[in-house]
Amino acid sequence: MESMRMAFVSTSVPRRCGIATFTADVMAAVRAADPTVRCSVVAIDEPNSARAYGPEVKARIRQRDPESYRAAAALLNESNVDVVHVQHEFGIYGVWKDGVYQDHLRPFLEEIRKPVLVTLHSVPPDPPPSMRDAVRVIASRSDEVIVMAHTAARLLVSDYGITKVPVVIPHGMPAIEPSGRRRLKTKLGMEARTIISTFGLVDPRKGLEYVIGAMPSIVERHPDALYLIVGQTHPELLKQQGEAYRNTLERAAEELGMTDHIAFVNEYLTQRDIVGYLLATDVYVTPYLDPNQITSGTLAYALGAGKAIVSTPYLHAVEALADGRGIIVPFRDAGAIADAVRGILGDPELKQRLERRAYDYGRETAWPAVGRRVLALTQHVLDPQAHGPLVAV
Repeated sequence: MESMRMAFVSTSVPRRCGIATFTADVMAAVRAADPTVRCSVVAIDEPNSARAYGPEVKARIRQRDPESYRAAAALLNESNVDVVHVQHEFGIYGVWKDGVYQDHLRPFLEEIRKPVLVTLHSVPPDPPPSMRDAVRVIASRSDEVIVMAHTAARLLVSDYGITKVPVVIPHGMPAIEPSGRRRLKTKLGMEARTIISTFGLVDPRKGLEYVIGAMPSIVERHPDALYLIVGQTHPELLKQQGEAYRNTLERAAEELGMTDHIAFVNEYLTQRDIVGYLLATDVYVTPYLDPNQITSGTLAYALGAGKAIVSTPYLHAVEALADGRGIIVPFRDAGAIADAVRGILGDPELKQRLERRAYDYGRETAWPAVGRRVLALTQHVLDPQAHGPLVAV
């Protein structure tokens, strides 16, 4: 039997984008589940970009050029690819003009003749008509729609009027053994510190200033506390505004007298780096400001690492941290963040309970399990009779 060939339509590393990293991880997980599978990428490039990709990238799409998406579909039709996986984010597959979303995935879906699975990385509630229509086209023209949270699946029914039942496959994370905190702190030169952290691309949507605002109250109770902001500035923000946001954060730390208690790790991190910082962390905070955020890779990683987590109530966090897996605080509330972090650090039993529940949840959605799920779904699409009915999760 010939090897299955999957093509992923997505941004691709080295583009510094969460979906590019996700796609690389899911391809690796599928290959681990079945080493005979052949994976390739149709990479989506920003206008006027020049990027050197690895050999897995077989073609490119020019973002914001609808005909480029259509041409990529025609190319895939002529290839030996068996199935196409589209990693969808609205900003990558279309543009907003005068408040109307212009969908550039539609030309691709109209042209493609291969089986298509579409993973929706965002499912905003109460969408405008143009966005709702774009998602309806995806549902009608794809073989399967994948979302990463049950909340997203419910929104597709209630807010988009989608009748096709989506498949829920949670955002993957590394299979992490939650140990070695003391050793990793020593490696980072932070053995005497209590570490609070947030990681990921830095931009104003992250709400990092509210954790900075919480630090004086935390330090009052825990004088060894150190807040690590780990990650580079988002590349699109860097192009438009430079380091203005990061500079604002650094000034806030200075004005509060917290420069010894707040550190910036302004680097693009490998997965190993991320896991190292996470394992050294005592409390992980996601202070994000968008209540409609349905997927957070950073939150998924923190769960996988078995962290005590404090988060604002965006959609992914509300679902993932239910049943005592974390502490939810209001948006834009430094005082509530301080109270939650101090409560965890001052109660070892609570901290241990949160860590255990997070890890138990996280290990069920580690990359090996996700790879097997994606592989099984793909096999089902290609041959439903041979692979039987899908099992809902």
